[in-house]
Amino acid sequence: MATMEDSETFYSAATPLAFEKGSLPTAVKSADPSAADLTAPPKPVRVTYPAVAGTYPVVLFFHGFYLRNCFYSDVINHVASHGYIVVAPQLCKIMPPGGQVEVDDAGKVINWTSKNLKAHLPNSVNAKSKHTVLVGHSRGGKTAFAVALGHAATLDPSIKFSALIGIDPVAGISKSIRTDPEILTYEPESFDLDIPVAVIGTGLGPKSNMLMPPCAPAEVNHEEFYNECKATKGHFVAADYGHMDMLDDDLPGFVGFMAGCMCKNGKRNKSEMRSFVGGIVVAFLKYSLWGEKSEIRQIVKDPSVSPARLDPSPELEEASGYLV
Repeated sequence: MATMEDSETFYSAATPLAFEKGSLPTAVKSADPSAADLTAPPKPVRVTYPAVAGTYPVVLFFHGFYLRNCFYSDVINHVASHGYIVVAPQLCKIMPPGGQVEVDDAGKVINWTSKNLKAHLPNSVNAKSKHTVLVGHSRGGKTAFAVALGHAATLDPSIKFSALIGIDPVAGISKSIRTDPEILTYEPESFDLDIPVAVIGTGLGPKSNMLMPPCAPAEVNHEEFYNECKATKGHFVAADYGHMDMLDDDLPGFVGFMAGCMCKNGKRNKSEMRSFVGGIVVAFLKYSLWGEKSEIRQIVKDPSVSPARLDPSPELEEASGYLV
Protein backbone atom coordinates (compact mmCIF):
# COMPACT_ATOMS: atom_id res chain seq x y z
CA MET A 1 0.00 0.00 0.00
CA ALA A 2 1.30 3.45 -0.88
CA THR A 3 2.32 5.76 1.92
CA MET A 4 2.07 9.52 2.01
CA GLU A 5 5.28 11.49 1.49
CA ASP A 6 5.49 15.26 1.16
CA SER A 7 7.31 15.02 -2.17
CA GLU A 8 5.02 12.42 -3.73
CA THR A 9 1.47 12.32 -5.04
CA PHE A 10 -0.61 10.12 -2.75
CA TYR A 11 -2.17 7.38 -4.89
CA SER A 12 -2.61 3.70 -4.25
CA ALA A 13 -2.07 1.17 -7.01
CA ALA A 14 -5.83 0.65 -6.87
CA THR A 15 -6.80 4.31 -7.25
CA PRO A 16 -10.52 4.57 -8.17
CA LEU A 17 -11.07 5.86 -11.68
CA ALA A 18 -13.17 8.68 -10.27
CA PHE A 19 -9.99 10.42 -9.06
CA GLU A 20 -8.58 10.45 -12.60
CA LYS A 21 -9.76 12.64 -15.43
CA GLY A 22 -12.51 10.92 -17.41
CA SER A 23 -12.24 9.61 -20.96
CA LEU A 24 -14.49 12.22 -22.57
CA PRO A 25 -13.10 15.43 -24.08
CA THR A 26 -14.93 18.54 -22.92
CA ALA A 27 -15.90 21.94 -24.24
CA VAL A 28 -16.97 25.18 -22.57
CA LYS A 29 -19.60 27.69 -23.60
CA SER A 30 -20.55 30.88 -21.81
CA ALA A 31 -23.94 32.59 -22.04
CA ASP A 32 -25.06 35.94 -20.68
CA PRO A 33 -28.47 37.49 -19.97
CA SER A 34 -29.92 39.23 -23.02
CA ALA A 35 -33.29 40.87 -23.56
CA ALA A 36 -32.96 40.07 -27.27
CA ASP A 37 -32.58 36.31 -26.73
CA LEU A 38 -35.52 34.46 -25.22
CA THR A 39 -33.27 31.47 -24.44
CA ALA A 40 -30.69 33.56 -22.57
CA PRO A 41 -30.02 32.67 -18.90
CA PRO A 42 -31.13 34.95 -16.05
CA LYS A 43 -27.52 35.11 -14.83
CA PRO A 44 -24.22 34.63 -16.66
CA VAL A 45 -23.42 30.92 -16.90
CA ARG A 46 -20.41 28.86 -17.84
CA VAL A 47 -21.44 25.48 -19.27
CA THR A 48 -18.89 22.66 -19.46
CA TYR A 49 -20.05 19.57 -21.32
CA PRO A 50 -18.71 16.39 -22.94
CA ALA A 51 -17.75 17.09 -26.55
CA VAL A 52 -19.13 13.71 -27.56
CA ALA A 53 -22.66 12.96 -28.71
CA GLY A 54 -24.83 11.71 -25.88
CA THR A 55 -27.36 12.47 -23.17
CA TYR A 56 -25.89 13.49 -19.83
CA PRO A 57 -27.07 14.45 -16.33
CA VAL A 58 -26.98 18.13 -15.39
CA VAL A 59 -24.89 19.33 -12.45
CA LEU A 60 -25.57 22.84 -11.09
CA PHE A 61 -22.34 24.18 -9.55
CA PHE A 62 -22.61 27.24 -7.27
CA HIS A 63 -19.47 29.26 -6.54
CA GLY A 64 -18.35 30.49 -3.13
CA PHE A 65 -18.57 33.92 -1.52
CA TYR A 66 -17.25 36.69 -3.79
CA LEU A 67 -15.67 34.11 -6.13
CA ARG A 68 -15.92 33.63 -9.89
CA ASN A 69 -17.33 30.57 -11.61
CA CYS A 70 -14.23 30.32 -13.81
CA PHE A 71 -12.04 29.74 -10.72
CA TYR A 72 -13.29 26.13 -10.59
CA SER A 73 -12.50 25.16 -14.19
CA ASP A 74 -10.17 22.26 -13.27
CA VAL A 75 -12.64 20.61 -10.88
CA ILE A 76 -15.58 21.23 -13.22
CA ASN A 77 -13.70 19.87 -16.22
CA HIS A 78 -12.81 16.76 -14.19
CA VAL A 79 -16.49 16.13 -13.46
CA ALA A 80 -17.66 16.87 -17.01
CA SER A 81 -15.08 14.48 -18.48
CA HIS A 82 -16.88 11.63 -16.71
CA GLY A 83 -20.12 12.34 -18.55
CA TYR A 84 -21.89 15.31 -16.95
CA ILE A 85 -23.06 18.71 -18.16
CA VAL A 86 -21.93 21.20 -15.52
CA VAL A 87 -23.72 24.55 -15.38
CA ALA A 88 -21.88 27.11 -13.24
CA PRO A 89 -23.79 30.38 -12.83
CA GLN A 90 -22.16 33.65 -11.76
CA LEU A 91 -24.49 34.74 -8.97
CA CYS A 92 -22.73 37.98 -8.05
CA LYS A 93 -20.94 40.82 -9.83
CA ILE A 94 -18.94 43.23 -7.71
CA MET A 95 -20.54 42.52 -4.34
CA PRO A 96 -22.47 39.39 -3.33
CA PRO A 97 -26.24 39.85 -2.92
CA GLY A 98 -28.17 38.93 0.21
CA GLY A 99 -28.36 35.24 0.96
CA GLN A 100 -32.04 34.86 0.06
CA VAL A 101 -31.54 36.79 -3.17
CA GLU A 102 -28.72 34.41 -4.12
CA VAL A 103 -30.88 31.38 -3.39
CA ASP A 104 -33.74 32.78 -5.47
CA ASP A 105 -31.34 33.57 -8.31
CA ALA A 106 -30.11 29.99 -8.15
CA GLY A 107 -33.70 28.84 -8.53
CA LYS A 108 -34.08 30.97 -11.66
CA VAL A 109 -30.96 29.45 -13.19
CA ILE A 110 -32.20 25.94 -12.44
CA ASN A 111 -35.51 26.76 -14.16
CA TRP A 112 -33.52 27.99 -17.17
CA THR A 113 -31.52 24.77 -17.40
CA SER A 114 -34.79 22.85 -17.53
CA LYS A 115 -36.28 24.98 -20.31
CA ASN A 116 -33.49 26.56 -22.36
CA LEU A 117 -30.13 24.89 -21.71
CA LYS A 118 -30.56 22.80 -24.85
CA ALA A 119 -30.49 25.94 -27.01
CA HIS A 120 -26.91 26.54 -25.86
CA LEU A 121 -25.58 23.03 -26.46
CA PRO A 122 -24.53 21.29 -29.68
CA ASN A 123 -27.33 19.38 -31.39
CA SER A 124 -25.68 16.08 -30.50
CA VAL A 125 -25.43 16.83 -26.76
CA ASN A 126 -28.57 16.54 -24.65
CA ALA A 127 -29.43 16.96 -20.99
CA LYS A 128 -30.93 14.05 -19.07
CA SER A 129 -33.73 15.93 -17.29
CA LYS A 130 -34.40 12.97 -15.01
CA HIS A 131 -31.08 13.56 -13.25
CA THR A 132 -30.34 17.06 -11.91
CA VAL A 133 -27.68 17.46 -9.23
CA LEU A 134 -26.86 20.36 -6.89
CA VAL A 135 -23.22 21.06 -6.01
CA GLY A 136 -21.75 24.12 -4.32
CA HIS A 137 -18.63 25.39 -2.60
CA SER A 138 -18.51 27.53 0.56
CA ARG A 139 -21.50 29.90 0.55
CA GLY A 140 -22.49 28.22 -2.71
CA GLY A 141 -22.64 24.94 -0.81
CA LYS A 142 -25.08 26.53 1.60
CA THR A 143 -27.02 27.85 -1.43
CA ALA A 144 -27.25 24.32 -2.85
CA PHE A 145 -28.58 23.02 0.48
CA ALA A 146 -31.07 25.89 0.73
CA VAL A 147 -32.42 25.16 -2.75
CA ALA A 148 -32.74 21.45 -1.98
CA LEU A 149 -34.58 22.28 1.25
CA GLY A 150 -37.17 24.34 -0.64
CA HIS A 151 -36.02 27.87 0.17
CA ALA A 152 -35.89 29.11 -3.43
CA ALA A 153 -39.26 30.81 -3.96
CA THR A 154 -38.49 31.10 -7.68
CA LEU A 155 -37.90 27.39 -8.31
CA ASP A 156 -40.35 25.48 -10.48
CA PRO A 157 -41.80 22.96 -8.00
CA SER A 158 -41.91 20.26 -10.65
CA ILE A 159 -38.11 20.12 -10.75
CA LYS A 160 -36.67 17.33 -8.63
CA PHE A 161 -33.07 16.68 -7.65
CA SER A 162 -31.17 13.40 -7.62
CA ALA A 163 -28.24 14.24 -5.34
CA LEU A 164 -26.69 17.07 -3.33
CA ILE A 165 -22.99 17.71 -2.68
CA GLY A 166 -21.59 20.45 -0.45
CA ILE A 167 -17.89 21.30 -0.88
CA ASP A 168 -16.80 22.83 2.44
CA PRO A 169 -20.21 24.51 2.85
CA VAL A 170 -20.41 27.56 5.11
CA ALA A 171 -23.58 29.06 6.59
CA GLY A 172 -22.13 32.31 7.97
CA ILE A 173 -19.46 33.92 10.09
CA SER A 174 -20.57 32.19 13.28
CA LYS A 175 -23.54 30.44 14.80
CA SER A 176 -24.96 33.82 15.83
CA ILE A 177 -24.21 35.54 12.50
CA ARG A 178 -25.56 33.44 9.65
CA THR A 179 -26.68 34.28 6.14
CA ASP A 180 -30.32 34.13 5.10
CA PRO A 181 -32.09 31.83 4.90
CA GLU A 182 -30.90 30.31 8.17
CA ILE A 183 -31.13 26.62 7.34
CA LEU A 184 -29.07 25.11 10.16
CA THR A 185 -31.20 23.92 13.09
CA TYR A 186 -28.48 22.39 15.32
CA GLU A 187 -30.60 19.27 15.61
CA PRO A 188 -29.14 15.98 14.32
CA GLU A 189 -30.67 14.66 11.08
CA SER A 190 -33.09 17.60 10.89
CA PHE A 191 -32.68 18.36 7.18
CA ASP A 192 -35.84 17.27 5.37
CA LEU A 193 -34.08 15.73 2.39
CA ASP A 194 -34.88 12.49 0.61
CA ILE A 195 -31.88 12.42 -1.74
CA PRO A 196 -28.31 11.20 -1.21
CA VAL A 197 -26.04 13.90 0.23
CA ALA A 198 -22.25 14.12 0.34
CA VAL A 199 -20.39 16.70 2.40
CA ILE A 200 -16.74 17.44 1.65
CA GLY A 201 -14.75 19.28 4.30
CA THR A 202 -11.27 20.70 4.83
CA GLY A 203 -9.05 20.32 7.85
CA LEU A 204 -7.69 23.87 7.62
CA GLY A 205 -11.00 25.62 6.87
CA PRO A 206 -11.76 26.26 10.58
CA LYS A 207 -8.29 27.72 11.20
CA SER A 208 -7.36 31.42 11.08
CA ASN A 209 -4.93 32.78 8.51
CA MET A 210 -2.77 35.27 10.40
CA LEU A 211 -5.15 38.20 11.15
CA MET A 212 -7.96 36.87 8.95
CA PRO A 213 -10.81 34.92 10.58
CA PRO A 214 -11.46 31.30 9.57
CA CYS A 215 -13.11 30.87 6.18
CA ALA A 216 -15.10 27.85 7.35
CA PRO A 217 -15.72 28.47 11.06
CA ALA A 218 -16.77 25.79 13.51
CA GLU A 219 -20.54 25.43 14.09
CA VAL A 220 -21.38 26.69 10.57
CA ASN A 221 -19.16 24.44 8.45
CA HIS A 222 -19.13 20.94 6.95
CA GLU A 223 -19.40 19.19 10.32
CA GLU A 224 -22.76 20.74 11.19
CA PHE A 225 -24.12 20.31 7.66
CA TYR A 226 -23.25 16.62 7.77
CA ASN A 227 -24.65 16.22 11.27
CA GLU A 228 -28.03 17.57 10.12
CA CYS A 229 -28.27 15.26 7.09
CA LYS A 230 -30.16 11.99 7.11
CA ALA A 231 -28.95 8.83 5.43
CA THR A 232 -28.00 8.28 2.69
CA LYS A 233 -25.07 10.59 3.47
CA GLY A 234 -21.30 10.66 3.10
CA HIS A 235 -18.58 12.74 4.76
CA PHE A 236 -15.05 13.22 3.40
CA VAL A 237 -12.53 15.62 4.97
CA ALA A 238 -9.20 16.55 3.35
CA ALA A 239 -7.13 17.06 6.47
CA ASP A 240 -4.17 18.97 5.02
CA TYR A 241 -6.00 21.42 2.79
CA GLY A 242 -7.78 24.74 3.19
CA HIS A 243 -11.07 26.23 2.15
CA MET A 244 -9.81 27.58 -1.21
CA ASP A 245 -7.36 24.84 -2.14
CA MET A 246 -9.67 23.25 -4.73
CA LEU A 247 -9.59 26.39 -6.88
CA ASP A 248 -7.45 26.70 -10.02
CA ASP A 249 -3.86 27.90 -9.84
CA ASP A 250 -2.90 31.49 -10.76
CA LEU A 251 -6.33 33.06 -10.36
CA PRO A 252 -6.69 36.37 -12.21
CA GLY A 253 -7.51 39.84 -10.91
CA PHE A 254 -8.07 41.28 -7.45
CA VAL A 255 -10.70 38.68 -6.60
CA GLY A 256 -8.26 35.94 -7.55
CA PHE A 257 -5.56 37.52 -5.40
CA MET A 258 -7.90 37.69 -2.40
CA ALA A 259 -9.02 34.10 -2.93
CA GLY A 260 -5.40 33.04 -2.72
CA CYS A 261 -4.54 34.76 0.54
CA MET A 262 -7.64 35.27 2.69
CA CYS A 263 -7.94 31.67 3.93
CA LYS A 264 -5.42 29.34 5.54
CA ASN A 265 -4.03 27.21 2.72
CA GLY A 266 -2.39 23.82 2.74
CA LYS A 267 1.26 23.37 1.80
CA ARG A 268 0.75 20.37 -0.48
CA ASN A 269 0.13 20.46 -4.23
CA LYS A 270 -3.32 21.87 -4.95
CA SER A 271 -3.72 19.56 -7.93
CA GLU A 272 -4.13 16.68 -5.45
CA MET A 273 -6.97 18.55 -3.74
CA ARG A 274 -8.67 19.22 -7.07
CA SER A 275 -8.38 15.53 -7.99
CA PHE A 276 -9.81 14.62 -4.58
CA VAL A 277 -12.79 16.98 -4.83
CA GLY A 278 -13.55 16.08 -8.44
CA GLY A 279 -13.14 12.39 -7.63
CA ILE A 280 -15.49 12.44 -4.63
CA VAL A 281 -18.11 14.25 -6.71
CA VAL A 282 -17.80 11.71 -9.52
CA ALA A 283 -17.73 8.64 -7.24
CA PHE A 284 -20.74 9.88 -5.29
CA LEU A 285 -22.68 10.60 -8.47
CA LYS A 286 -21.89 7.11 -9.75
CA TYR A 287 -23.28 5.79 -6.48
CA SER A 288 -26.34 8.06 -6.36
CA LEU A 289 -27.43 8.10 -10.00
CA TRP A 290 -26.32 4.75 -11.37
CA GLY A 291 -26.06 2.54 -8.30
CA GLU A 292 -22.33 1.97 -8.91
CA LYS A 293 -21.26 1.59 -5.29
CA SER A 294 -17.80 0.07 -5.55
CA GLU A 295 -15.65 3.22 -5.81
CA ILE A 296 -17.26 5.29 -3.06
CA ARG A 297 -17.22 2.25 -0.76
CA GLN A 298 -13.57 1.61 -1.61
CA ILE A 299 -12.70 5.19 -0.62
CA VAL A 300 -14.48 4.77 2.70
CA LYS A 301 -12.96 1.39 3.49
CA ASP A 302 -9.44 2.29 2.31
CA PRO A 303 -8.88 6.07 2.56
CA SER A 304 -5.30 5.62 1.34
CA VAL A 305 -6.62 5.46 -2.24
CA SER A 306 -7.47 9.18 -2.00
CA PRO A 307 -5.14 11.83 -3.46
CA ALA A 308 -5.65 13.78 -0.21
CA ARG A 309 -5.18 12.42 3.29
CA LEU A 310 -8.58 11.89 4.90
CA ASP A 311 -9.01 12.58 8.61
CA PRO A 312 -11.31 11.85 10.35
CA SER A 313 -12.08 8.56 8.65
CA PRO A 314 -14.59 9.01 5.82
CA GLU A 315 -18.16 7.90 6.38
CA LEU A 316 -20.96 6.58 4.19
CA GLU A 317 -24.21 5.90 5.95
CA GLU A 318 -26.80 4.37 3.67
CA ALA A 319 -30.56 4.74 4.09
CA SER A 320 -30.82 1.00 4.58
CA GLY A 321 -28.96 1.48 7.85
CA TYR A 322 -25.76 0.01 6.45
CA LEU A 323 -22.71 1.97 7.63
CA VAL A 324 -19.68 1.42 5.41
